[in-house]
Amino acid sequence: MKNIKKIALLMVLGFFALSCSTNQNDKKNVALIDKYVQAVEDLDYTTIESILDESYVGVGPSMGDSIKKPEVVETLKINFENLYESIDYDRSRSIAVTIPDGPDKGQWVSNWAELTITYKEDQNRAKLYVNTVYQIDKGKIVKSMSFYNEADVLEQLGYVFINPDDL
Repeated sequence: MKNIKKIALLMVLGFFALSCSTNQNDKKNVALIDKYVQAVEDLDYTTIESILDESYVGVGPSMGDSIKKPEVVETLKINFENLYESIDYDRSRSIAVTIPDGPDKGQWVSNWAELTITYKEDQNRAKLYVNTVYQIDKGKIVKSMSFYNEADVLEQLGYVFINPDDL
């Protein structure tokens, strides 16, 4: 009987320890994404570069879009220095999840946000909803998938879409 109690106690303590470590990982991962979001708001591509893993790949928003870390850093430098006056996360929420198996196994954080981009040249603004899902490994972002409506942003900036059949 004593052995059964000891085993039960060890199982409960093991489960508690496992859930605490997972919770700590979740908190660390969400904090990493919060730091990333702050770096975007600060137009700080140096911090973003330090958060991205060397093997980083970004996917989206369109099918077929993908970018690796060196291109991300170069694009951010150009955009932050020449294009964007500011990027403001008006609302931002994140949640961590662990996918236990399959091709996307690992630690993930989903961030959904409402943001406003102000452009330098003409002070035009675009408001958009963005959902980005980040895969995190060893304290770095190794993959992200972003989803937002590119056409809506372009319309807000004055672009007009024409059906080629109407030309």
